[in-house]
Amino acid sequence: MKKRIYQIEFFLKYPHEVQSDWFRKLIFNAQNTEWGKRYGYHSINSYEDFKGRVPLQDYESLKPFILDIKQGKHNVLWPGEVKWFAKSSGTSNDKSKFIPITQESLEECHFKGGKDLLALYFNSNPESKLFGGKTLSLGGSHKINSFSNDSYYGDLSSILMQNLPFWIQMFQTPDISVSLMDEWESKIQKMAEITKDANVTCLAGVPSWTMVLLKRVLELTGKKTIHDVWPELELFVHGGVSFTPYRSQFEQLIQNPKMNYLETYNASEGFFGIQDQNINEGMLLMLDYGIFYEFIPMSAYVQGDLNAISLDQVELNVNYAVVITSNGGLWRYLIGDTVMFTSVNPYRIKVSGRTTGFINAFGEELMISNAEKALNIACSETGASIRDYTAAPVYMSNRSEGAHEWLIEFSHSPDNLDQFVSLLDEALKKLNSDYEAKRYNNMALSKPMLRAVPEKTFYNWLKSKNKLGGQHKVPRLNNDRRIIDEILQQIETV
Repeated sequence: MKKRIYQIEFFLKYPHEVQSDWFRKLIFNAQNTEWGKRYGYHSINSYEDFKGRVPLQDYESLKPFILDIKQGKHNVLWPGEVKWFAKSSGTSNDKSKFIPITQESLEECHFKGGKDLLALYFNSNPESKLFGGKTLSLGGSHKINSFSNDSYYGDLSSILMQNLPFWIQMFQTPDISVSLMDEWESKIQKMAEITKDANVTCLAGVPSWTMVLLKRVLELTGKKTIHDVWPELELFVHGGVSFTPYRSQFEQLIQNPKMNYLETYNASEGFFGIQDQNINEGMLLMLDYGIFYEFIPMSAYVQGDLNAISLDQVELNVNYAVVITSNGGLWRYLIGDTVMFTSVNPYRIKVSGRTTGFINAFGEELMISNAEKALNIACSETGASIRDYTAAPVYMSNRSEGAHEWLIEFSHSPDNLDQFVSLLDEALKKLNSDYEAKRYNNMALSKPMLRAVPEKTFYNWLKSKNKLGGQHKVPRLNNDRRIIDEILQQIETV
């Protein structure tokens, strides 16, 4: 671990050189693949050549190549054979996406990220007793891919669990057969029953689903806090959604002043970031995982301008769409996430939302990062806490102006909903000048409309979509009403 810290310090000191080196390696390794031959990788000598020759990609444009790989074809997007595919949320045309996981991306990216997480944590916490107990990871499930008996698909977390080296599995609880169960409600029950008597020192998972498990553990044990159940618990490694709405709820559940919370940015497409400090200053952008980064300013993206820039051109506090070229065979691929740089020396990022996760029905350009901050302010002022939420536009009509409609499932409701709405509205105005301009005198945008929905509303909606557990989460902001209308209809029929 100490040796790896020196390597991390190297890319912190020479970030652009490390990125350039990986760019050359990726182009060289793929020059004899079907993709490399199509775009003449043999003659690409610079980033400018690459940018001018290879168009931006999304899942739909890569789908024909991925289908060939799933059917057993070799040397398509990356040299050799691909046996694993990470299943993630689908596109408008497909229920699911299947992201190829090559041996190189598994070892040089995802597993390397896991080891680096431990290296950075122990470097900051040298007295840690993490290996004195077990790690409880709340992952997904995997199934055999019907295209080939030799290839498999599942949630990324389950793929990682299935391929973990034996010495890591020794520190895991429960057994992998339980961790990879398909039926989510049965899995939560089984995991709680098995782990309640274990010495759990580390938790890992998406905050919303981990909270479900912790509450079930408390129900089974009759204990008041998780600290009473697992007194040696010291770390929660989380990702997938913003931790801001959940932090106070976890602190209340666990009640251990020495508890550490560490954020990671690990998507199906790659492991991108690790929180390297105990203070909330963003995650360290990991630059030597076989990934070359490009970024598109969201202000340009929403206008249809897809001109990407390299890492050395990014600026602080600007929302960027992330574009990656990786050892997983993804070339100039828009992953769908947006990030904001909190530091450029070293490069640290925070996830600010999705390229589709915003509301811009009236020119307000409301991003998830704005929403999370504003909700946190409203919660702090009113003593409320939120379990889940979603928002969408209410379109203008002859009788009314436009507005934003918020469906919020509170774990602790504010005493005065009107006050909460006013605080939310004022916070959004301060955080977003475009929103403030559209709210001026209610000319284009009226005050937010908020509906406090019953407990388990979002859980039941996810269940109806067969999306319980794993990496599945409630879409936060939507630029149309499809999802919010589905949820409202579900509430009305209950």
